[in-house]
Amino acid sequence: MGHAEMAQTVRELSGVIFEFGEARLVNAAKLGDRDAAERLVELTYAAVYASLYRMCHGDADLAADLTQDTYRKAWEALAGFDGRSKLSTWLYRIAYTTFLNHVRRPDRNVELDEGSIEVNDPAPSIEDTIGKSEESSMLREAVLALPDELRYTVTAHYWGEVPIPEIARQEKITAVAIRKRLRKACMLLEAAMMESRQS
Repeated sequence: MGHAEMAQTVRELSGVIFEFGEARLVNAAKLGDRDAAERLVELTYAAVYASLYRMCHGDADLAADLTQDTYRKAWEALAGFDGRSKLSTWLYRIAYTTFLNHVRRPDRNVELDEGSIEVNDPAPSIEDTIGKSEESSMLREAVLALPDELRYTVTAHYWGEVPIPEIARQEKITAVAIRKRLRKACMLLEAAMMESRQS
C-alpha cells in the first residue's frame, strides 16, 4: 500500500470513527446527557456559525443570535433526528431555515417618543467595517431570490460548505441532480447579476 493509499484509508477510517462517535454522542444527548450535548456543540458550532455569518453577510451579532436560535431549535427537535444524514447537515438545514425565517420576518423597528435622547454611534457602520460591496450585496439578493430548492442547494454547498453527496442524502436525490441544480442556479445568478449591473 502506497503513501497516498494509506493516507486515504486513514481519512476514511477517521470519518467512520467520527461518525460512530457522533452517533454515540447524539444518542446520549437524546437521553439527556448534558456532557454529550455540549460535546456536540463543540464539534459543530464553528461550522454552523460560519455558514450563518456568510448568510448574514458578515454581521457577527446577527450570526451569533441565529446560531443560538439554531441550537435551541435543534435540541427541541433532537428526538426526531434519525441519523440518515450527518448531524452537521441536519444542523445546517435548521440554520438555513432559521436564517430564511429571519429574512422573511417583517422589520420590527420601534419608534422612540419625542422626549428620548438621540445617541450617535461614532463607530463605523457594519457596511463600512467589512467593506460590503455593492456587487456582493447584489449577489446575496440574487441568491435569496432563487427558488427554494436551488437556494438551499447553493447556500448549503457554497456558504455552508456541505459536500454534494451530503446535500443529496438530505434532499433524497442523486449527487448528479444536485450538480444540475448548482449549474442551473449559477446560470440564473449570472443572468440576475448581468441584469442588476445594467439597471
